[in-house]
Parts: sequence; C-alpha cells; structure tokens
Amino acid sequence: MSWLDSTVHRAMIEAALVGALGGVVGVFVIVRRLPFFTMALTHATFPGIVIAAMLGVDLYLGGGVFGLLVVLAVVLFSRARGQDFTAATGIALSGGFALGVVLISAQDGFSKDLTAYTVGDVLAVSSADLVTTAVVAVAVTLVLAVVGKELLLAAFDPAGASALGLPTAVLDFALLAIIEVTVVATVPALGAILTVALLVGPAATARLLSDRLAVLFPVAAAIGVCCALAGVWISTQWNVAAGASIALLVGLVFGVAFLGSAVRGRTRRTAMPGPLPEEARA
Repeated sequence: MSWLDSTVHRAMIEAALVGALGGVVGVFVIVRRLPFFTMALTHATFPGIVIAAMLGVDLYLGGGVFGLLVVLAVVLFSRARGQDFTAATGIALSGGFALGVVLISAQDGFSKDLTAYTVGDVLAVSSADLVTTAVVAVAVTLVLAVVGKELLLAAFDPAGASALGLPTAVLDFALLAIIEVTVVATVPALGAILTVALLVGPAATARLLSDRLAVLFPVAAAIGVCCALAGVWISTQWNVAAGASIALLVGLVFGVAFLGSAVRGRTRRTAMPGPLPEEARA
C-alpha cells in the first residue's frame, strides 16, 4: 500500500502543504494588513460555489474563478476617487455573499450540501486534492521568487514603487490573486471559514518573534506546518474535527507568543535605568 492510499498519510501531506503555503503567503497578508480582506474573500467566493453547484461542476473551481473576479473588482474599486481598499473590500464581501444567498433563494429545492466547502475536512482529501495543492504551492513559490521584492516594496512604500515605474495596480492584483488562490487551495482541508487561521495566525506569530523579513517566512511556514500536522494528529487520536483543531492550535501558539512578547517587553522596560533622583544629580 502506497502512502497516498492511506487517509491519514494524505491528510498529513495536505496539512504540511497548506501549513507551509499559508505561512509564507500569510507574511504578505500581515505586511500589507490584509487579514480583513482574506476573511472577506472566503465569504465573497460563496456565489462561485453556488453557481458551480447549480451547473454541476467542481465547487473549488467555481469558487476560484469567482474569487479572481472579486479580486479584480476590489482593485478597481479601491482606485476609484474617494474610495479606499477597506471600503472596496467591504463592498465585495457584502455584495458577493448577498449574491450567493439570492442565487440559492431563487432555486426552488436547492439541496446541494456545501458543508465540505464551508467547513472542510483534511482527513477526506483525495489524491487529486494533494496534486492541486502541490501545484498551487509550486506556482505561488515561483511567482513570489520572481516578484517577491517588488510586492514587498509596493507594500512598504507604494509611492516609491510608483516613482520607480513599477505597475502598482498589477502588483496589487497579483498579490490579491495569490491570496485568493491560496484560500481556494486550503479550503478542502480547513474550509472557507477556518482558512483564515492559517493565512493570518502563523505569520502574525512570527511577527511577534522577529522583525526581520528574511526570518518571518521560514518561521511562519514552520509554525503553519507544525500546527497543521499536530491538528491532524489530535483529530485522529481523539476523534475531533481536524480543521478546528488546527485553527485552535494556531490561536494557542499565537497567544503564547503574545504573552511571551509582552513579558519580554515589560522586563526590558523594568531593566532600563530611570532618571536619577534630584540628590543624585546634585
């Protein structure tokens, strides 16, 4: 029996892939302050999966295609006069989710079970899911290797990037598309609701541990992989939901890192010498 014939082995491989992918892409999410966009994207792709269910095609393909349309809309709206990125994201979130609800309500007897998309189950991933996740991981890695520096420059200094002649609108679309593709690739394992945990938590934790960008990527990826693998193990040992276990572990690790960071900061402040008393200065 090969490794891919085992449910647990497939789950472990998928967990490692989405953990590493979520950690690396999550650094850009944190740097660009896009957690809200990431959460909105998981909801705004809802019409895509409804349409896919109605047409009888793959749900993840429908969500992915519609997600790219949402990304394009957000980029265009955010560049309109008097609009900002947060407002555009809010419009996309509410509009996309509302469209999905309207489509369902317009279909009498709509009975397609969308639980697999909204909740996910890493223990139910197929070999095809593994291949898809691996392809997405390789593609995202290649894109980041080619334009990663430009994406970071546009994140930290948009005006400087424009002055250098970089196509900031194209870079914005590329980054948001990377996030969207990562969300869709992670959905089979964690579902649309819990995917945000792997795209925000590991990178946010790494940010508490280091300020160096070169360190953030491997640390975030390592945290993502460890939490994902540990979540699958907990699920198999105690028969609990794997996606929820992964998300809870990500939150726990972040909480520990946050408390540790707060304690270190307080210790440093206590150790710093304060002003001398008047008699000592005299």
